[in-house]
Amino acid sequence: MEYRPTSMKRVVTFGELLLSLSATGNRRLVQADEFVARYTGAEANAAVSLAQFGVEANVVSKVPEHEIGQACVNALRRFGVNTDHVVRGGDRLGLLYMEAGASQRPTKVIYDRQPSSFRQLRPDDLDWDAVLAGKDWFHFSGTAPAAGGAVVEVLSAGLATARRLGLTVSCDCNYRSKLWSMEEAGRVLAPLLDRVNVLICGKDDPERIFGVQSERPDLTGQDRNEHMAELTRRRFNLDGVAMTFREAPSASINRWSALLCHRDGLCRSRQYEIRVVDRVGGGDAFAAGLIFGLLSGFEPRRTIDFAAAAGCLKHSIPGDFNLVSREEVEHLLAGNDSGRVQR
Repeated sequence: MEYRPTSMKRVVTFGELLLSLSATGNRRLVQADEFVARYTGAEANAAVSLAQFGVEANVVSKVPEHEIGQACVNALRRFGVNTDHVVRGGDRLGLLYMEAGASQRPTKVIYDRQPSSFRQLRPDDLDWDAVLAGKDWFHFSGTAPAAGGAVVEVLSAGLATARRLGLTVSCDCNYRSKLWSMEEAGRVLAPLLDRVNVLICGKDDPERIFGVQSERPDLTGQDRNEHMAELTRRRFNLDGVAMTFREAPSASINRWSALLCHRDGLCRSRQYEIRVVDRVGGGDAFAAGLIFGLLSGFEPRRTIDFAAAAGCLKHSIPGDFNLVSREEVEHLLAGNDSGRVQR
């Protein structure tokens, strides 16, 4: 897998922007009398993280013209994300409500995303040649085509343009059962993978979403995961498949690791044991770390280590944005994981 380092890294992400309303503390939604308002979106979360690493991160989406839409755009600009290609129109920003889990009670999310401005996106809203000119990387996740309708058509046009212009393309499966079924996800995502270079997924996604079947019933555990990653890479002729692993003895304690299967082999990251502050956005932080490593020309082992460390650190930060620098990720990679006060 060959990725040439670039002196000016430019990434474009495409996906829905949302307003997240979270019950304060560890309150349940049924007992909440106030909410913390934040702006989010899987691809926007990755863009914010990339901006902290010094990448030119560009978000493509659609939000209403009113003040809530502007507040969402402002939230991204605050952290260095370019919003020049966020289209204005429609009446409402998608919503999600969240209660943070603890101990044996899981985190819960309720979506209210239809009919949002993003779902009203139309092919003539975007000039993909203008959006992608001079860029290096295009990223989307499964939550974008899950919006259905014309959004899939818009994304397909973007992928075709990205291929014609020579961009590297990544897709994070990011499956959400409350947005669509496994069958529908596979039906929509599989054709899009023809124009994808790097796939990010969970260990069960290849089989459950894409129907990838192994003829090695003797393989279990990590051996089976590695085998499935390689089968997926070969089936879709991908440059790489990155797979994340989360063991969750409880909502408060998680174990986190990843692997990268590429054309020349496979490598795994270390496993982190994490006391969770907020796990939402951890996968997006991983995606950003992976993109950054590959785009920067890191060796595969360093790339997966960087991505896993970036995802690990996100779990320590409230909200969906991974507000850590490249230096802080490198600090963790150097073995500085005691959490001691820096002064």
